[in-house]
Amino acid sequence: MISILFPNEYFSPKATLESGQTFRFCPVEEGGYFVLSADKACLLFPDGKNIRLECENADEEYFRNYFDFQTDYAALISEAESFSVPVLSAAARFGKGLRILRQDKAECILSFIVSQQNNIPRIKGILSRLCAALGEKKSFAGREYFAFPALEKLAEKDEEFYRDLGLGYRAKYISETSKKLYAEGTAPLENKRGRDLRNALISYKGIGNKVADCISLFAFRETAAFPVDIWIAKLYRENFGGTETDREKINRFFVDKFGPNAGIFQQYLFYYKREKGDA
Repeated sequence: MISILFPNEYFSPKATLESGQTFRFCPVEEGGYFVLSADKACLLFPDGKNIRLECENADEEYFRNYFDFQTDYAALISEAESFSVPVLSAAARFGKGLRILRQDKAECILSFIVSQQNNIPRIKGILSRLCAALGEKKSFAGREYFAFPALEKLAEKDEEFYRDLGLGYRAKYISETSKKLYAEGTAPLENKRGRDLRNALISYKGIGNKVADCISLFAFRETAAFPVDIWIAKLYRENFGGTETDREKINRFFVDKFGPNAGIFQQYLFYYKREKGDA
């Protein structure tokens, strides 16, 4: 096991993990988090002015990439403030420790299909059952966990299997999309950007515009992708005086306003609005 320290000024595990990007984590003792991604696990703990990351030696590079340690978030905060939009400046300062995860692509696609029209506790429960049913049992630092299932295992199961795990109408989507991913991998998506990527993702069963934007941002690093949910629609009305109700038009408003890093700013705005309520 390896232990690495990262300054906490631009890395808040709480803001990063609890901003709706990922669902396979849980709080642990000492204010830490146990985090799962693909078949790997790590622990995060506050350590003075640092965050201590513990993982297997072989997984160090994976988690450095996963938590996006190569990106200069101080520069992103400055860029956000340069727009001189009060709510964005406040949101960027409030959530400056929030980082955009670089997730396993197949896991992110399937997880966000599960997330549609769903709440976070239920999403986490479904994914936990899915991993326990089909994932490899592993352990890290004395903690047992199940890896996210291999696509081969997922593709073997039919819709009824997924319904029995509590996926409801999403069972059909997971069954069909896991088969497609097993047959093709993510290669058909890899060289696409922007609207081309979004349109390609929408061709998968169970993926609409908002879910496609989430996957684009969290798995394919499409930083202009701007998911619009109930919190962003509320912020658009209350903080920008917006009158549109069509979420596609709200999406375009923010992308046109904030440019190529609009998706990163979306996370600051979403986290701020959800945590601060009527701010």
